[in-house]
Formats: sequence, structure tokens, C-alpha cells
Amino acid sequence: MILLFLPILLVAAVAAWAGARLLARQRQRGERAHSRPGQFGAWALIWTVFPAVVVLIAAALVTPSIEAALISSGAPEAVGELDPLRRSAFFADARSVGAGQPAAQIWAAPYADLLPAEGARVARISWMLELAGLVLAALAALAGAFYVFRRIRPDLRARNRVEGWIVGLLFASSAVAILTTVGIIASLVFDSIRFFASVPITEFLFGTQWSPQTAIRADQVGSTGAFGALPLFAGTFLIMLIAMAVAAPVGLFAAIYLSEYAGPVFRATVKPVLEVLAGVPTVVYGFFAALTVGPAFREFFNAIGAALVGGPLDGVGQYLMLVQNQMALVAGAVMGIMLIPFVSSLSDDIINAVPQSLRDGSYAMGATKSETVKRVLLPAALPGVAGAMLLAMSRAIGETMIVTMAAGLAARLTLNPLDTVTTVTVQIVTLLTGDQEFDSPKTLAAFGLGLTLFLVTLALNIIAQRIVHTYRQQYD
Repeated sequence: MILLFLPILLVAAVAAWAGARLLARQRQRGERAHSRPGQFGAWALIWTVFPAVVVLIAAALVTPSIEAALISSGAPEAVGELDPLRRSAFFADARSVGAGQPAAQIWAAPYADLLPAEGARVARISWMLELAGLVLAALAALAGAFYVFRRIRPDLRARNRVEGWIVGLLFASSAVAILTTVGIIASLVFDSIRFFASVPITEFLFGTQWSPQTAIRADQVGSTGAFGALPLFAGTFLIMLIAMAVAAPVGLFAAIYLSEYAGPVFRATVKPVLEVLAGVPTVVYGFFAALTVGPAFREFFNAIGAALVGGPLDGVGQYLMLVQNQMALVAGAVMGIMLIPFVSSLSDDIINAVPQSLRDGSYAMGATKSETVKRVLLPAALPGVAGAMLLAMSRAIGETMIVTMAAGLAARLTLNPLDTVTTVTVQIVTLLTGDQEFDSPKTLAAFGLGLTLFLVTLALNIIAQRIVHTYRQQYD
């Protein structure tokens, strides 16, 4: 496929070179050109590649239906008598055999005898359609090159046209990003409406029992399950709060030290090492939480509980003796460690971006370094630091692997950090894992959770922007 596409690239390169050379010859005759030869070559390259790309995209959209029609129309009579599902399976195996791979199913006679010939026929049809698409793309490239060569002249505004194409490409990229976001929101809203048609929104937002079920029988008791998501929201908030209690002070203090107190050698050594934590996969943090932090916390609280048993706090001691490896405190603490690089690195960059003149002015007024940090640098860097905290909060809300391995899957309405809890993202993964039927409230509940999480995140962004706008100060 790549070798067949090389002629189109060759035509494009020749067009760019020829466009530049054609302009150079016209300039040698004393004619003044509006743009540089390279800009004429870029314009020729664009008009050569763009038609070919359009044809290739159109061929990729149309070829599957044409291929299916050709394969079905030329199939043997025995294959045509199969039901649609078996016929599709036979053609899929024929494609595999034609590509030199074994068939996925075992076929009895006469279908097993037909597979080699059908595989060769299917492969030949696919190759011919690919070749036809590439030939049409090459012809489109030649047509574009011919159009360019007829238009090239010294007074042509090639630079403006190339810049227009670049602006159009940037606009298309922005439109794709915006439309993707709109599509995600639309899919969430559409499927959430289907979910809330079965489950009242008040029960979903304020219910205290989360036990989504799929009915096996129409008369099954409790077949609709319980869809109160308040325990999920509480678990998400609890783990995020613990994570930020670890990441926010440690990350911010580390950023202040690296920016204002550490020497150049220490900073150049420690900051890359600290940022290595950002590249560690979350599953590694999950194993660390489950195998190291969880048992350590359990032994710590069990030891405290054993010391309290038999005394005035016997009930507390009995409870601490029952603490297990999986708890919200473990997940939040390890997640906070994971978030430290985000807070520290971004905060360090923001603090370093504060003009040096503010520091010098503070020192000239007799302020100490700590007073300068507290009263000058942090207020000036507040918008950036708030953005770093917001990014860390968003990462904490969306984390799944650490919570699954360290906090468990129990949906409990509690703010006790020693209990097992679950979060919204963990339940979304659980609901959409495996073969699911997207007509049941159990599966559609994932979209309701996703929409709620999106709205909460949007509200947090708006609140953060209002806070930053209120306390923002302008510095010359």
C-alpha cells in the first residue's frame, strides 16, 4: 500500500520543484515576482496533494460497500443460500484465507472446499479496489498539478494563497476539536436522557443505595436495582480531598523551595527526579498502594487498636483492629504522591515567571525572603497556582486504577477514610466492562454518571475562574 502511494508523493515533489523552477525562469526574463519561488512550490505542492487526499478519503468511505456488493454478487450458489449471519462469517473467513491466515471457524463440505477459491477471489477484489483508488488519486494529483502550472505567473499572490490554506488547516483542526467535544457531550446527554427516563433523577442524585442490577426475569424482585449515586459522589470527594491534602502542600512547598531557596545544582538535579513520578504508570502506583502502603497502614492502625482494646476507647480499638488493606486513606495518599509532580512543576514554572523586579522591590523595602514569598510571589502567581491545583483535582477525580486496587469497589455513604469506598470513574468502568446491552438501566447508568461528573467538573472550573478573577492582580 505504501509502495503504491509513492507515485503520488513523487508527483507532488515534482510539482513543487517544477513550480519553483518555472517561476525562476520567468524571473530570469526580468519579470518581478510577488512571492518567493519556495512559496510558489508550496502552492503547487498543496494543489497536488489535496485532490489526491480527497479522492483517497472518498475511496475509503465508498470502497467497503462496493467490495461487499462485488463479493456477494460473485459468490457461489451454496454460499448465497446461507443465512446472513453465516454468510458474513464465511466471507470474513474467506478474507482471512486470502490474506494467508487460518479461518476462524471450521466449515463442513462444501464450504470448506470453497474457501481457498473464495479467499483468492476476495483478495483479488480488494487489491483491485485499492489499486483503483490509488490510480484515481494519482490522476487527481496530476489534474491539480496541471491546474497549478497553468496559473503560475510572477504576479500571482502565491504567499497569500499558501497562508490561506494554512489558516484553513488550522481552522479545520480547531473545528475537529470543538466538534469532538460537542459529540461527546451529545452522546452523554442522549444516553443520560434514556437512563433518566427509567430512573428518576432525584433518586439518582440523592439516593443512598447503589446496586445496579439487570433483570433476569420479568417478575424478578428488585430487578430494577438501586441507582442512588450519592455513595459514589461521597467516595470520589473523600479520595480527592485526601489526595489534595497530600499533593497541594507538598507540591507547593517543593515548588517554593526549588524556585527561591535551592541552588542551581540542587534544582537541576532534584526537579527532573521529581518529575519522573509523573511518568510512572498508574497501575504501578496501584500495586504500590495494594502491596506496600495498604499493609503498612493496616498494621499501623491494628497496632493502635490493640493498644486501645480493654480501655476507655475499647470500641475504637475494636474498630481499628478490623481495618483492612483497602481503604480510602490508602488510595488518597498514593494518589496524592502521584499528583505531587503536577502541582510542583507547574507551580515552580509560574513562580519563576514572576518578574524579578518584584523580588528586588520587596528586598529593597527591607522584606525577608519568606515575607517576599508570602506577600509578593504567591499573590502574583495565584492564577497559575490555582490552575495547577485545578489540574491536580481533575486528575484525582478521573483516576481509576489506584482506586480500584487500593480502595475497593464497595459503594458506601461514608466520610471515614478507613472505610472501603468506590468512585464514579470506577463504577463507569465496572458498568461498561464485558458484553453489555445498552437498553438496560444498568449500562445506561454509566452515561448518567459521566454526565454528572462532567457537570461537576465544569462547575469546579467556573468557580476556580471566578476565584482567580477576584484575586488576580496586574503587574507591570
